[in-house]
Amino acid sequence: MSSSSSAASSPSPTPSPYYLKGSRLTVRLNGVIGWLARHGVSLMGSAELSVRGRKSGQMQRIPVNPYTHDGDRGRVQYLVSARGHSQWVRNMRVAGGGELRIGRKVREFTAVEVPDAEKLPVLRGYLEKWGWEVNQYFQGVTASSSDAELAAAAPDHPVFRITVHERRTGK
Repeated sequence: MSSSSSAASSPSPTPSPYYLKGSRLTVRLNGVIGWLARHGVSLMGSAELSVRGRKSGQMQRIPVNPYTHDGDRGRVQYLVSARGHSQWVRNMRVAGGGELRIGRKVREFTAVEVPDAEKLPVLRGYLEKWGWEVNQYFQGVTASSSDAELAAAAPDHPVFRITVHERRTGK
């Protein structure tokens, strides 16, 4: 009896943050999309993200869909993690920035994570542009979902506001 009461009084495990691992096909497609971006071909605005690994210190690469939002602050770029709290998200939180590449054009940036309360217009716009590709990762939430549904999904999808730094060339 005491063993069942101790089990009942033990704290419940903390749920892991949302993350949806890609299928083998998705991983292969991402490899192709990343290769294309590295070689100068952007599919509907895709780019290759490079961010320093928080443990390895090595640059990690993954294709992403940067989203430009026209809002109160003018034209601002964002990176949205459709699959949730992925490795690139965890690395970005530590690194605070990275690079976006399309061919030879490399744009260095700093990144600031957007609080859940500020994600709504960005998530809606991102899903309007990229929903055809990423709706499957948003568990039924789409661009036409209510504000309440989008707000409920916000904690599962990290968003980073990025500021691109222009490279200066010496004259």
